[in-house]
Amino acid sequence: MRGDGGGYDPDHMKRSEPGLHPVLAELLPAELHALCTQVQAGKGERLFATGKKPAFMFFVICGEVTLERLGRNGESVILQRSRHGFVGEASLNSPRYHCDARAVADSTLARIPIRELRASLERDPVFAMRWICMLNREVKRLRMQCERFSLNGVQHRLIHLIETEGTQGRYPLGAGLKSVAKELGVTHEALYRCVAALEKNGDLLRDGGELHLLREPAA
Repeated sequence: MRGDGGGYDPDHMKRSEPGLHPVLAELLPAELHALCTQVQAGKGERLFATGKKPAFMFFVICGEVTLERLGRNGESVILQRSRHGFVGEASLNSPRYHCDARAVADSTLARIPIRELRASLERDPVFAMRWICMLNREVKRLRMQCERFSLNGVQHRLIHLIETEGTQGRYPLGAGLKSVAKELGVTHEALYRCVAALEKNGDLLRDGGELHLLREPAA
């Protein structure tokens, strides 16, 4: 990747061995399969930049990617955090990327050309319907996120996250507890205290890079 002071190279990421992720293989029409490229992005690497003309969207296979925008005081505001699924899909019909996308952990991604994807949606109504269904699932996920932010207390938000976005009571830590704290909208100090208390009570276990909810904590 070029530094922020220089020109932006949209093809900076390293390609890895080909092979389409099963979710994409099922979602995308056959003519797009060969146009998708698997790439590697190192921690801190930028996938696309605010204001640039959209060329690709990405599917996070593993790792973690955030969508970021500068706040009023120059601070970075996290708009979205993804450990699996699409980033950049909102730029499908936009002349410019509306935010930065950055890998916050070493990540494996599928890179999908926007122009060809848009053309397939326009001529293939069956694919268009699959795409709409995928977007509907994303809307439901974002609604759960809004519900989580409405909860009072770090513990309630954490349990909600594990139960709604984890698998069988297990939630991957990704880039670590600081990353989870940002997703919950709490300070990392508050989350550390919450996790320590739940571990002490035998309700939660940090196991192999995951948070494992052993039982529902007492009210």
